[in-house]
Amino acid sequence: MSDAKTEKAEKTGVTEGSVRAEARDAAVDAQARVVQQKGFLDDVIDGVQLGAMVIFFICLVFVAIFGSSLPSIFPVTQPVYDAVMGLPQLLTQVPDMETVLEYVPKTLDEACELRASVSVWIAQVLHELAYKQWVLGLSWAMYLWQTKLNIRQRDRLHDVRRPRGIATFISRQVYLEANAYGLDKSSLLLVSEFFGQLLTTAIIVYDVIPWLWMQVGAVTGESELVQSVGFFVAASVLSTVQGLPFDIYSTFVVEKKHGFNKQTMGLFWADTLKSLLLVLALGAPVLAGFLWVIERTGERFYLYAWALMAGVQLLMILIYPTVIQPMFNKFDPLPEGELREAIEGLAGRLEFPLKKLYMVDGSKRSSHSNAYVFGFFKAKRIVIYDTLIEQCTTEEIVAVVGHELGHWKKSHTVRMLLMAQAQILLIFYSFSCFVTEPHMYESFGVEGMPVMLGFLFFQYLYEPLGMALQFATNVMSRINEFQADAFSRDLGYGEQLASCLIKLQIENKATMNPDPLYSAFTYSHPPLVERLDALGNPHLASKEE
Repeated sequence: MSDAKTEKAEKTGVTEGSVRAEARDAAVDAQARVVQQKGFLDDVIDGVQLGAMVIFFICLVFVAIFGSSLPSIFPVTQPVYDAVMGLPQLLTQVPDMETVLEYVPKTLDEACELRASVSVWIAQVLHELAYKQWVLGLSWAMYLWQTKLNIRQRDRLHDVRRPRGIATFISRQVYLEANAYGLDKSSLLLVSEFFGQLLTTAIIVYDVIPWLWMQVGAVTGESELVQSVGFFVAASVLSTVQGLPFDIYSTFVVEKKHGFNKQTMGLFWADTLKSLLLVLALGAPVLAGFLWVIERTGERFYLYAWALMAGVQLLMILIYPTVIQPMFNKFDPLPEGELREAIEGLAGRLEFPLKKLYMVDGSKRSSHSNAYVFGFFKAKRIVIYDTLIEQCTTEEIVAVVGHELGHWKKSHTVRMLLMAQAQILLIFYSFSCFVTEPHMYESFGVEGMPVMLGFLFFQYLYEPLGMALQFATNVMSRINEFQADAFSRDLGYGEQLASCLIKLQIENKATMNPDPLYSAFTYSHPPLVERLDALGNPHLASKEE
Protein backbone atom coordinates (compact mmCIF):
# COMPACT_ATOMS: atom_id res chain seq x y z
CA MET A 1 0.00 0.00 0.00
CA SER A 2 2.83 2.34 0.92
CA ASP A 3 4.71 1.51 -2.30
CA ALA A 4 1.59 2.27 -4.34
CA LYS A 5 1.22 5.69 -2.67
CA THR A 6 4.87 6.43 -3.24
CA GLU A 7 4.58 5.48 -6.90
CA LYS A 8 1.44 7.62 -7.28
CA ALA A 9 3.15 10.59 -5.60
CA GLU A 10 6.15 10.25 -7.91
CA LYS A 11 3.88 10.12 -10.96
CA THR A 12 1.97 13.15 -9.69
CA GLY A 13 5.23 15.06 -9.17
CA VAL A 14 6.43 14.17 -12.66
CA THR A 15 3.08 15.22 -14.11
CA GLU A 16 3.11 18.56 -12.26
CA GLY A 17 6.69 19.17 -13.36
CA SER A 18 5.78 18.41 -16.95
CA VAL A 19 2.80 20.75 -16.76
CA ARG A 20 4.97 23.55 -15.39
CA ALA A 21 7.58 22.94 -18.08
CA GLU A 22 4.94 22.98 -20.80
CA ALA A 23 3.45 26.19 -19.40
CA ARG A 24 6.90 27.77 -19.28
CA ASP A 25 7.64 26.70 -22.87
CA ALA A 26 4.28 28.05 -23.98
CA ALA A 27 5.02 31.41 -22.32
CA VAL A 28 8.42 31.55 -24.03
CA ASP A 29 6.85 30.70 -27.40
CA ALA A 30 4.30 33.45 -26.86
CA GLN A 31 7.13 35.89 -26.06
CA ALA A 32 8.91 34.78 -29.24
CA ARG A 33 5.83 35.53 -31.32
CA VAL A 34 5.57 38.99 -29.76
CA VAL A 35 9.24 39.74 -30.51
CA GLN A 36 9.03 38.35 -34.03
CA GLN A 37 5.79 40.09 -34.93
CA LYS A 38 6.17 43.37 -36.82
CA GLY A 39 3.75 46.13 -35.85
CA PHE A 40 2.53 49.36 -37.36
CA LEU A 41 5.89 51.13 -36.97
CA ASP A 42 7.67 48.31 -38.81
CA ASP A 43 5.07 48.48 -41.58
CA VAL A 44 5.71 52.22 -41.91
CA ILE A 45 9.47 51.62 -42.08
CA ASP A 46 9.08 48.92 -44.73
CA GLY A 47 6.70 51.14 -46.71
CA VAL A 48 9.08 54.11 -46.64
CA GLN A 49 12.04 51.98 -47.73
CA LEU A 50 10.04 50.38 -50.53
CA GLY A 51 8.73 53.77 -51.61
CA ALA A 52 12.26 55.19 -51.72
CA MET A 53 13.40 52.31 -53.92
CA VAL A 54 10.44 52.77 -56.27
CA ILE A 55 11.09 56.52 -56.55
CA PHE A 56 14.76 55.84 -57.29
CA PHE A 57 13.96 53.42 -60.10
CA ILE A 58 11.30 55.78 -61.53
CA CYS A 59 13.91 58.52 -61.62
CA LEU A 60 16.29 56.25 -63.50
CA VAL A 61 13.56 55.43 -66.03
CA PHE A 62 12.74 59.12 -66.51
CA VAL A 63 16.41 59.97 -67.05
CA ALA A 64 16.72 57.15 -69.58
CA ILE A 65 13.61 58.27 -71.49
CA PHE A 66 13.88 62.07 -71.42
CA GLY A 67 17.63 62.54 -71.09
CA SER A 68 18.81 66.16 -71.17
CA SER A 69 15.26 67.44 -71.69
CA LEU A 70 14.17 66.18 -68.26
CA PRO A 71 14.80 69.52 -66.42
CA SER A 72 12.81 71.49 -68.97
CA ILE A 73 9.84 69.11 -68.62
CA PHE A 74 10.12 68.80 -64.84
CA PRO A 75 11.94 71.91 -63.51
CA VAL A 76 11.95 70.54 -59.95
CA THR A 77 14.51 67.92 -61.07
CA GLN A 78 17.06 70.54 -62.22
CA PRO A 79 19.29 70.47 -59.08
CA VAL A 80 19.41 66.67 -58.96
CA TYR A 81 20.02 66.44 -62.70
CA ASP A 82 22.88 68.96 -62.56
CA ALA A 83 24.46 67.11 -59.64
CA VAL A 84 24.26 63.71 -61.35
CA MET A 85 25.46 64.99 -64.74
CA GLY A 86 28.27 66.96 -63.13
CA LEU A 87 29.62 63.97 -61.20
CA PRO A 88 31.68 62.47 -64.09
CA GLN A 89 33.23 65.88 -64.81
CA LEU A 90 34.03 66.30 -61.11
CA LEU A 91 35.73 62.90 -61.02
CA THR A 92 37.81 63.68 -64.11
CA GLN A 93 39.03 66.87 -62.45
CA VAL A 94 40.57 64.98 -59.52
CA PRO A 95 44.33 65.54 -59.91
CA ASP A 96 46.74 62.62 -60.07
CA MET A 97 49.54 62.13 -57.56
CA GLU A 98 52.20 63.81 -59.70
CA THR A 99 50.09 66.97 -59.96
CA VAL A 100 49.47 66.93 -56.21
CA LEU A 101 53.20 66.58 -55.49
CA GLU A 102 53.91 69.65 -57.65
CA TYR A 103 51.93 71.75 -55.17
CA VAL A 104 53.67 70.37 -52.09
CA PRO A 105 55.70 73.27 -50.64
CA LYS A 106 59.46 72.74 -50.58
CA THR A 107 60.42 75.86 -48.64
CA LEU A 108 58.95 77.86 -45.78
CA ASP A 109 58.01 80.71 -48.12
CA GLU A 110 56.14 78.31 -50.41
CA ALA A 111 54.32 76.86 -47.40
CA CYS A 112 53.24 80.36 -46.34
CA GLU A 113 52.06 81.15 -49.87
CA LEU A 114 50.10 77.89 -50.03
CA ARG A 115 48.51 78.61 -46.66
CA ALA A 116 47.50 82.07 -47.81
CA SER A 117 46.03 80.71 -51.06
CA VAL A 118 44.08 78.05 -49.21
CA SER A 119 42.77 80.64 -46.74
CA VAL A 120 41.57 82.86 -49.59
CA TRP A 121 39.89 79.90 -51.29
CA ILE A 122 38.17 78.82 -48.05
CA ALA A 123 36.96 82.38 -47.41
CA GLN A 124 35.51 82.54 -50.92
CA VAL A 125 33.74 79.17 -50.51
CA LEU A 126 32.31 80.20 -47.14
CA HIS A 127 31.11 83.51 -48.55
CA GLU A 128 29.25 81.80 -51.41
CA LEU A 129 27.88 78.85 -49.41
CA ALA A 130 24.09 78.42 -49.30
CA TYR A 131 24.08 77.97 -45.54
CA LYS A 132 20.42 77.30 -44.89
CA GLN A 133 20.23 74.70 -47.67
CA TRP A 134 23.42 73.04 -46.46
CA VAL A 135 22.20 72.96 -42.87
CA LEU A 136 18.91 71.38 -43.94
CA GLY A 137 20.68 68.88 -46.19
CA LEU A 138 23.25 67.85 -43.59
CA SER A 139 20.59 67.64 -40.90
CA TRP A 140 18.48 65.26 -42.96
CA ALA A 141 21.52 63.28 -44.12
CA MET A 142 22.62 62.70 -40.52
CA TYR A 143 19.06 61.83 -39.50
CA LEU A 144 18.65 59.33 -42.34
CA TRP A 145 22.00 57.72 -41.56
CA GLN A 146 21.18 57.35 -37.86
CA THR A 147 17.71 56.06 -38.72
CA LYS A 148 19.23 53.47 -41.04
CA LEU A 149 21.45 52.28 -38.20
CA ASN A 150 18.43 52.11 -35.87
CA ILE A 151 16.45 50.10 -38.43
CA ARG A 152 19.34 47.64 -38.85
CA GLN A 153 19.39 47.18 -35.09
CA ARG A 154 15.61 46.82 -34.98
CA ASP A 155 15.72 44.06 -37.60
CA ARG A 156 18.29 42.25 -35.46
CA LEU A 157 16.06 42.58 -32.40
CA HIS A 158 13.17 40.91 -34.25
CA ASP A 159 15.34 37.80 -34.73
CA VAL A 160 14.36 35.24 -32.06
CA ARG A 161 17.31 32.91 -32.71
CA ARG A 162 20.07 33.10 -30.14
CA PRO A 163 23.64 33.36 -31.44
CA ARG A 164 25.43 30.04 -30.96
CA GLY A 165 28.12 31.69 -28.85
CA ILE A 166 25.74 32.69 -26.02
CA ALA A 167 23.24 29.82 -26.14
CA THR A 168 25.14 27.93 -23.42
CA PHE A 169 24.60 30.57 -20.73
CA ILE A 170 21.73 32.79 -21.96
CA SER A 171 18.35 31.09 -21.87
CA ARG A 172 15.84 31.59 -24.65
CA GLN A 173 13.51 33.40 -22.27
CA VAL A 174 16.21 35.85 -21.14
CA TYR A 175 17.24 36.50 -24.75
CA LEU A 176 13.67 37.21 -25.82
CA GLU A 177 13.04 39.51 -22.84
CA ALA A 178 16.14 41.53 -23.74
CA ASN A 179 14.99 41.80 -27.35
CA ALA A 180 11.49 42.86 -26.30
CA TYR A 181 13.01 45.61 -24.13
CA GLY A 182 15.27 46.67 -26.99
CA LEU A 183 12.33 46.83 -29.40
CA ASP A 184 10.30 49.03 -27.07
CA LYS A 185 13.24 51.41 -26.69
CA SER A 186 13.80 51.33 -30.45
CA SER A 187 10.18 52.28 -31.13
CA LEU A 188 10.38 55.24 -28.79
CA LEU A 189 13.72 56.31 -30.25
CA LEU A 190 12.47 56.21 -33.86
CA VAL A 191 9.35 58.21 -33.03
CA SER A 192 11.17 60.79 -30.89
CA GLU A 193 13.94 61.29 -33.47
CA PHE A 194 11.41 61.67 -36.29
CA PHE A 195 9.52 64.27 -34.27
CA GLY A 196 12.79 65.99 -33.40
CA GLN A 197 13.86 66.10 -37.05
CA LEU A 198 10.54 67.59 -38.15
CA LEU A 199 10.85 70.18 -35.39
CA THR A 200 14.43 71.00 -36.42
CA THR A 201 13.36 71.39 -40.05
CA ALA A 202 10.51 73.72 -39.09
CA ILE A 203 12.82 75.79 -36.88
CA ILE A 204 15.30 76.25 -39.74
CA VAL A 205 12.80 76.81 -42.56
CA TYR A 206 10.61 79.27 -40.67
CA ASP A 207 13.51 81.16 -39.01
CA VAL A 208 12.36 80.38 -35.48
CA ILE A 209 15.83 80.97 -34.04
CA PRO A 210 16.06 84.63 -35.23
CA TRP A 211 12.47 85.17 -34.04
CA LEU A 212 13.26 83.87 -30.55
CA TRP A 213 16.45 85.94 -30.52
CA MET A 214 14.46 89.10 -31.25
CA GLN A 215 11.82 88.27 -28.63
CA VAL A 216 14.49 87.79 -25.98
CA GLY A 217 16.21 91.01 -27.10
CA ALA A 218 13.01 92.94 -26.60
CA VAL A 219 13.16 91.95 -22.93
CA THR A 220 16.90 92.04 -22.18
CA GLY A 221 17.87 95.15 -24.12
CA GLU A 222 20.73 95.78 -26.57
CA SER A 223 23.56 94.02 -24.72
CA GLU A 224 24.54 91.00 -26.83
CA LEU A 225 25.99 89.19 -23.80
CA VAL A 226 22.80 89.56 -21.75
CA GLN A 227 20.65 88.71 -24.77
CA SER A 228 22.72 85.57 -25.42
CA VAL A 229 22.32 84.37 -21.85
CA GLY A 230 18.59 85.10 -22.01
CA PHE A 231 18.35 83.18 -25.30
CA PHE A 232 20.18 80.24 -23.70
CA VAL A 233 17.73 80.22 -20.79
CA ALA A 234 14.68 80.38 -23.08
CA ALA A 235 16.01 77.70 -25.44
CA SER A 236 16.88 75.38 -22.51
CA VAL A 237 13.40 75.69 -21.03
CA LEU A 238 11.73 75.08 -24.40
CA SER A 239 13.99 72.10 -25.10
CA THR A 240 13.15 70.55 -21.72
CA VAL A 241 9.42 71.02 -22.31
CA GLN A 242 9.68 69.55 -25.80
CA GLY A 243 11.38 66.40 -24.50
CA LEU A 244 9.08 65.84 -21.52
CA PRO A 245 6.47 63.61 -23.25
CA PHE A 246 9.18 61.22 -24.44
CA ASP A 247 10.96 61.23 -21.06
CA ILE A 248 7.69 60.46 -19.26
CA TYR A 249 6.84 57.66 -21.68
CA SER A 250 10.33 56.20 -21.40
CA THR A 251 10.32 56.25 -17.59
CA PHE A 252 6.74 55.31 -16.73
CA VAL A 253 5.86 53.06 -19.68
CA VAL A 254 8.94 51.42 -21.22
CA GLU A 255 11.11 51.19 -18.09
CA LYS A 256 8.19 50.25 -15.86
CA LYS A 257 6.94 47.60 -18.29
CA HIS A 258 10.31 45.83 -18.14
CA GLY A 259 10.73 46.13 -14.38
CA PHE A 260 13.40 48.84 -14.17
CA ASN A 261 11.64 52.02 -13.08
CA LYS A 262 11.55 52.79 -9.36
CA GLN A 263 10.76 56.49 -9.69
CA THR A 264 7.57 58.09 -8.49
CA MET A 265 6.03 60.91 -10.49
CA GLY A 266 7.02 63.35 -7.75
CA LEU A 267 10.65 62.23 -7.89
CA PHE A 268 10.62 62.48 -11.70
CA TRP A 269 9.42 66.10 -11.63
CA ALA A 270 11.88 66.97 -8.87
CA ASP A 271 14.76 65.49 -10.91
CA THR A 272 13.61 67.31 -14.04
CA LEU A 273 13.42 70.65 -12.25
CA LYS A 274 16.78 70.18 -10.53
CA SER A 275 18.42 69.18 -13.83
CA LEU A 276 17.06 72.24 -15.60
CA LEU A 277 18.14 74.58 -12.79
CA LEU A 278 21.63 73.05 -12.81
CA VAL A 279 21.91 73.50 -16.58
CA LEU A 280 20.93 77.14 -16.24
CA ALA A 281 23.06 77.82 -13.17
CA LEU A 282 26.19 76.24 -14.64
CA GLY A 283 25.62 76.89 -18.34
CA ALA A 284 24.85 80.62 -18.15
CA PRO A 285 28.20 81.64 -16.54
CA VAL A 286 30.16 79.34 -18.86
CA LEU A 287 28.38 80.81 -21.90
CA ALA A 288 29.01 84.34 -20.68
CA GLY A 289 32.70 83.53 -20.20
CA PHE A 290 32.90 81.94 -23.65
CA LEU A 291 31.37 84.97 -25.36
CA TRP A 292 33.55 87.36 -23.35
CA VAL A 293 36.70 85.47 -24.42
CA ILE A 294 35.69 85.61 -28.10
CA GLU A 295 34.99 89.33 -27.87
CA ARG A 296 38.29 90.19 -26.14
CA THR A 297 40.87 87.86 -27.72
CA GLY A 298 40.57 88.50 -31.47
CA GLU A 299 41.20 86.09 -34.35
CA ARG A 300 42.92 83.45 -32.21
CA PHE A 301 40.06 83.29 -29.75
CA TYR A 302 39.83 79.54 -30.27
CA LEU A 303 42.98 79.00 -28.17
CA TYR A 304 41.62 81.00 -25.24
CA ALA A 305 38.12 79.53 -25.56
CA TRP A 306 39.67 76.06 -25.56
CA ALA A 307 41.67 76.87 -22.41
CA LEU A 308 38.49 78.13 -20.75
CA MET A 309 36.51 74.99 -21.63
CA ALA A 310 39.37 72.74 -20.55
CA GLY A 311 39.27 74.40 -17.13
CA VAL A 312 35.47 74.06 -16.99
CA GLN A 313 35.68 70.38 -17.90
CA LEU A 314 38.25 69.68 -15.18
CA LEU A 315 36.10 71.55 -12.68
CA MET A 316 33.04 69.50 -13.67
CA ILE A 317 34.98 66.26 -13.25
CA LEU A 318 35.80 67.43 -9.73
CA ILE A 319 32.38 68.71 -8.62
CA TYR A 320 30.00 66.35 -10.43
CA PRO A 321 30.50 63.33 -8.15
CA THR A 322 31.02 65.39 -4.99
CA VAL A 323 28.44 68.18 -5.42
CA ILE A 324 26.02 67.50 -8.27
CA GLN A 325 25.31 63.77 -8.09
CA PRO A 326 24.62 63.86 -4.31
CA MET A 327 21.70 66.17 -5.18
CA PHE A 328 20.05 63.18 -6.85
CA ASN A 329 21.43 60.18 -4.95
CA LYS A 330 22.50 59.32 -1.42
CA PHE A 331 26.15 58.33 -0.90
CA ASP A 332 26.98 56.25 2.18
CA PRO A 333 30.27 54.69 3.19
CA LEU A 334 30.34 51.04 2.18
CA PRO A 335 29.57 49.05 5.36
CA GLU A 336 32.34 47.13 7.08
CA GLY A 337 32.50 43.53 6.00
CA GLU A 338 33.91 41.08 3.49
CA LEU A 339 33.29 43.26 0.43
CA ARG A 340 34.89 46.36 1.89
CA GLU A 341 37.92 44.39 3.10
CA ALA A 342 38.35 42.76 -0.33
CA ILE A 343 38.19 46.08 -2.21
CA GLU A 344 40.54 47.83 0.21
CA GLY A 345 42.91 44.87 -0.04
CA LEU A 346 42.90 45.10 -3.86
CA ALA A 347 43.46 48.87 -3.72
CA GLY A 348 46.39 48.41 -1.35
CA ARG A 349 47.86 45.66 -3.51
CA LEU A 350 47.81 47.99 -6.54
CA GLU A 351 48.91 51.04 -4.51
CA PHE A 352 45.70 52.80 -5.52
CA PRO A 353 45.28 55.98 -3.38
CA LEU A 354 41.81 55.11 -2.12
CA LYS A 355 40.45 57.85 0.11
CA LYS A 356 36.77 56.89 0.35
CA LEU A 357 34.60 53.93 -0.62
CA TYR A 358 30.93 54.68 -1.22
CA MET A 359 27.70 52.83 -1.85
CA VAL A 360 25.08 54.83 -3.79
CA ASP A 361 21.33 54.21 -3.73
CA GLY A 362 20.89 53.63 -7.46
CA SER A 363 17.87 51.44 -6.68
CA LYS A 364 15.98 54.61 -5.73
CA ARG A 365 15.34 55.23 -9.42
CA SER A 366 16.25 52.12 -11.37
CA SER A 367 17.46 48.54 -11.04
CA HIS A 368 20.31 49.18 -13.51
CA SER A 369 23.73 48.82 -11.88
CA ASN A 370 27.20 50.35 -12.14
CA ALA A 371 30.52 51.04 -10.41
CA TYR A 372 33.09 53.74 -11.10
CA VAL A 373 36.25 55.47 -9.88
CA PHE A 374 36.74 59.24 -9.67
CA GLY A 375 39.02 61.83 -8.14
CA PHE A 376 42.37 63.54 -8.76
CA PHE A 377 45.85 62.66 -7.60
CA LYS A 378 45.86 61.16 -4.06
CA ALA A 379 42.15 61.64 -3.37
CA LYS A 380 40.57 58.76 -5.31
CA ARG A 381 37.12 57.41 -4.53
CA ILE A 382 35.30 54.24 -5.56
CA VAL A 383 31.49 54.22 -5.90
CA ILE A 384 29.43 51.02 -6.07
CA TYR A 385 25.70 50.93 -6.80
CA ASP A 386 23.58 49.05 -4.29
CA THR A 387 21.97 47.21 -7.22
CA LEU A 388 25.37 45.78 -8.15
CA ILE A 389 25.80 44.48 -4.60
CA GLU A 390 22.38 42.81 -4.82
CA GLN A 391 23.06 41.20 -8.19
CA CYS A 392 26.64 39.92 -7.87
CA THR A 393 28.82 38.03 -5.39
CA THR A 394 31.68 39.62 -3.47
CA GLU A 395 34.34 38.17 -5.79
CA GLU A 396 32.42 39.31 -8.86
CA ILE A 397 32.14 42.86 -7.53
CA VAL A 398 35.86 42.88 -6.74
CA ALA A 399 36.46 41.75 -10.35
CA VAL A 400 34.42 44.74 -11.59
CA VAL A 401 36.40 47.07 -9.30
CA GLY A 402 39.57 45.48 -10.72
CA HIS A 403 38.32 46.41 -14.18
CA GLU A 404 37.75 50.02 -13.06
CA LEU A 405 41.19 50.16 -11.46
CA GLY A 406 42.56 48.92 -14.79
CA HIS A 407 41.31 52.16 -16.35
CA TRP A 408 43.21 54.08 -13.67
CA LYS A 409 46.39 52.01 -13.96
CA LYS A 410 46.55 52.38 -17.73
CA SER A 411 45.66 56.11 -17.68
CA HIS A 412 42.54 55.61 -19.79
CA THR A 413 40.75 58.53 -18.19
CA VAL A 414 43.64 60.87 -19.01
CA ARG A 415 43.77 59.55 -22.57
CA MET A 416 40.05 60.08 -23.14
CA LEU A 417 40.27 63.53 -21.56
CA LEU A 418 43.09 64.54 -23.92
CA MET A 419 41.11 63.20 -26.86
CA ALA A 420 38.10 65.25 -25.79
CA GLN A 421 40.30 68.36 -25.50
CA ALA A 422 41.63 67.84 -29.02
CA GLN A 423 38.05 67.63 -30.31
CA ILE A 424 37.05 70.81 -28.47
CA LEU A 425 40.04 72.65 -29.92
CA LEU A 426 39.09 71.43 -33.41
CA ILE A 427 35.50 72.61 -32.90
CA PHE A 428 36.57 76.10 -31.80
CA TYR A 429 39.16 76.42 -34.58
CA SER A 430 36.57 75.38 -37.17
CA PHE A 431 34.11 77.86 -35.70
CA SER A 432 36.69 80.65 -36.06
CA CYS A 433 36.42 80.19 -39.85
CA PHE A 434 32.66 80.86 -39.75
CA VAL A 435 32.06 83.31 -36.93
CA THR A 436 32.82 86.47 -38.94
CA GLU A 437 31.11 85.35 -42.16
CA PRO A 438 28.13 87.74 -42.56
CA HIS A 439 26.57 85.62 -45.32
CA MET A 440 25.92 82.82 -42.81
CA TYR A 441 23.87 85.09 -40.57
CA GLU A 442 22.05 86.70 -43.51
CA SER A 443 21.00 83.32 -44.92
CA PHE A 444 19.14 82.59 -41.68
CA GLY A 445 17.53 86.01 -41.52
CA VAL A 446 19.63 87.28 -38.60
CA GLU A 447 20.46 90.95 -38.27
CA GLY A 448 24.06 91.53 -37.27
CA MET A 449 26.45 88.73 -36.31
CA PRO A 450 25.62 87.53 -32.77
CA VAL A 451 28.22 84.92 -31.79
CA MET A 452 25.67 82.83 -29.91
CA LEU A 453 23.58 82.24 -33.03
CA GLY A 454 26.67 81.79 -35.19
CA PHE A 455 27.84 78.95 -32.97
CA LEU A 456 24.36 77.41 -33.05
CA PHE A 457 24.27 77.44 -36.88
CA PHE A 458 27.86 76.17 -37.03
CA GLN A 459 26.96 73.12 -34.94
CA TYR A 460 24.63 71.94 -37.70
CA LEU A 461 27.45 72.20 -40.24
CA TYR A 462 29.89 70.46 -37.91
CA GLU A 463 27.61 67.49 -37.30
CA PRO A 464 29.10 65.08 -39.92
CA LEU A 465 32.61 65.63 -38.58
CA GLY A 466 31.26 65.28 -35.05
CA MET A 467 29.79 61.90 -35.93
CA ALA A 468 33.11 60.75 -37.39
CA LEU A 469 34.96 61.87 -34.27
CA GLN A 470 32.39 60.13 -32.08
CA PHE A 471 33.10 56.92 -33.99
CA ALA A 472 36.81 57.38 -33.31
CA THR A 473 36.02 57.97 -29.62
CA ASN A 474 33.99 54.76 -29.50
CA VAL A 475 36.90 52.83 -31.05
CA MET A 476 39.29 54.20 -28.42
CA SER A 477 36.79 53.49 -25.63
CA ARG A 478 36.39 49.88 -26.77
CA ILE A 479 40.15 49.39 -26.80
CA ASN A 480 40.26 50.75 -23.24
CA GLU A 481 37.49 48.35 -22.14
CA PHE A 482 39.34 45.34 -23.52
CA GLN A 483 42.52 46.44 -21.75
CA ALA A 484 40.69 46.97 -18.45
CA ASP A 485 39.07 43.53 -18.78
CA ALA A 486 42.50 42.01 -19.39
CA PHE A 487 43.87 43.86 -16.35
CA SER A 488 41.19 42.37 -14.10
CA ARG A 489 41.80 38.93 -15.62
CA ASP A 490 45.55 39.20 -14.97
CA LEU A 491 44.76 39.99 -11.34
CA GLY A 492 43.13 36.55 -11.18
CA TYR A 493 39.50 37.65 -11.61
CA GLY A 494 38.89 36.61 -15.23
CA GLU A 495 36.26 33.99 -14.47
CA GLN A 496 34.52 36.19 -11.87
CA LEU A 497 34.48 39.18 -14.25
CA ALA A 498 32.99 37.06 -17.04
CA SER A 499 30.34 35.75 -14.64
CA CYS A 500 29.47 39.27 -13.48
CA LEU A 501 29.29 40.59 -17.05
CA ILE A 502 26.81 37.84 -17.90
CA LYS A 503 24.71 38.60 -14.81
CA LEU A 504 24.67 42.33 -15.54
CA GLN A 505 23.75 41.68 -19.16
CA ILE A 506 20.81 39.57 -17.99
CA GLU A 507 19.72 41.91 -15.19
CA ASN A 508 19.92 45.00 -17.41
CA LYS A 509 18.26 43.20 -20.35
CA ALA A 510 20.99 44.54 -22.59
CA THR A 511 20.97 43.56 -26.26
CA MET A 512 22.74 40.24 -26.65
CA ASN A 513 23.23 40.28 -30.43
CA PRO A 514 23.61 43.87 -31.72
CA ASP A 515 24.01 44.76 -35.36
CA PRO A 516 27.77 45.21 -36.00
CA LEU A 517 27.44 48.54 -37.81
CA TYR A 518 25.00 49.91 -35.22
CA SER A 519 27.20 48.89 -32.31
CA ALA A 520 30.31 50.32 -33.99
CA PHE A 521 28.71 53.79 -34.21
CA THR A 522 26.74 53.84 -30.97
CA TYR A 523 28.38 51.52 -28.40
CA SER A 524 31.24 52.81 -26.28
CA HIS A 525 31.65 49.30 -24.80
CA PRO A 526 32.24 46.10 -26.80
CA PRO A 527 29.31 43.64 -27.08
CA LEU A 528 29.19 40.89 -24.45
CA VAL A 529 30.32 38.06 -26.76
CA GLU A 530 33.44 39.98 -27.81
CA ARG A 531 34.39 40.71 -24.18
CA LEU A 532 33.86 37.11 -23.11
CA ASP A 533 35.86 35.88 -26.08
CA ALA A 534 38.75 38.19 -25.14
CA LEU A 535 38.58 36.94 -21.54
CA GLY A 536 38.71 33.34 -22.73
CA ASN A 537 35.45 32.49 -20.96
CA PRO A 538 35.00 28.67 -20.94
CA HIS A 539 31.19 29.04 -21.15
CA LEU A 540 31.45 30.79 -24.53
CA ALA A 541 30.82 28.43 -27.42
CA SER A 542 33.59 28.29 -29.96
CA LYS A 543 33.30 30.19 -33.21
CA GLU A 544 33.58 26.95 -35.17
CA GLU A 545 30.40 25.51 -33.68
